[in-house]
Amino acid sequence: MKILEVKDLRKIYGKGETLVKALDGVSFSVEKGEFLAVVGTSGSGKSTLLHMMGGLDIPTGGKVLIDGKDLSSMKEEELTIFRRRNIGFVFQSYNLVPMLNVMENITVPLGLDGKKPDREYLENVIGMLGLEKKKNSLPSQLSGGQQQRVAIARALAAKPAILLADEPTGNLDSRTSQDVLSLLRITCQQFHQTMVMITHNEEIAQTADRILRIEDGKLVKGSDDYGIGE
Repeated sequence: MKILEVKDLRKIYGKGETLVKALDGVSFSVEKGEFLAVVGTSGSGKSTLLHMMGGLDIPTGGKVLIDGKDLSSMKEEELTIFRRRNIGFVFQSYNLVPMLNVMENITVPLGLDGKKPDREYLENVIGMLGLEKKKNSLPSQLSGGQQQRVAIARALAAKPAILLADEPTGNLDSRTSQDVLSLLRITCQQFHQTMVMITHNEEIAQTADRILRIEDGKLVKGSDDYGIGE
C-alpha cells in the first residue's frame, strides 16, 4: 500500500535570469512501513522536497498525496490539522520547548489537537528510546543525543501516517549519530512506521531500505534506486 505519492513535483523561484528550479518534475512513491533515504548535496533540492512532502511549503506544480489525501487541495486550516495528525517531523535542531520537561515536550502535539495521550503506547516509545529515567528532566539537562530521542518520541506521539526526518543526526557526533539512527530504525519497525529521511551522508543513507538521489532538483537513478517515476 502506497502511503506517500509524489507526482511531478515542481518548485520554481524567481524569473528570467534569476529563475531557479529547486524541484524539477520529481515523482516517486513510498510503501507503508518503508524506510526511504533521499540523498543529495547542499542545494540539490532535498530539503525543499521534504518541506513539500510535509505540507510546510506550496509547490509550483505537481501533487503530494499522503494516505490518498492531496495536500494541495486543502485549505490552510485543514492542512494544519492534517499535518499535526498525520505527519511527524524530526529536524536537525531538536526544537524542544525549554521550560517543558521531556514528557510534556513529547505530548505537546497531542495537547494542540485536544487529544488524550495513549499512555501505554507512549511508555513503549519512551522505553524503546531509553528515556524512562528522563521523563521529568528539562531539555537543558539532556545531552544532544537525548534531546534528539525526545524529538523522535514527540514525532511518534500522534501515531502519524509518515515520519519525515531532515538531517536528524546533523548536530550529533558519529557515535551518537549511529545510536540515534539505530533507535529510529528499531522504533519504526516496532511501530510499523513509515519514514523518509533527508541526508547528505552516504553512510547514513545506507541504513535505509531504499535510497533515492537528487541532483539539481531532479531524481537520478543509482544502483540502489527503484520506484522512480511511478
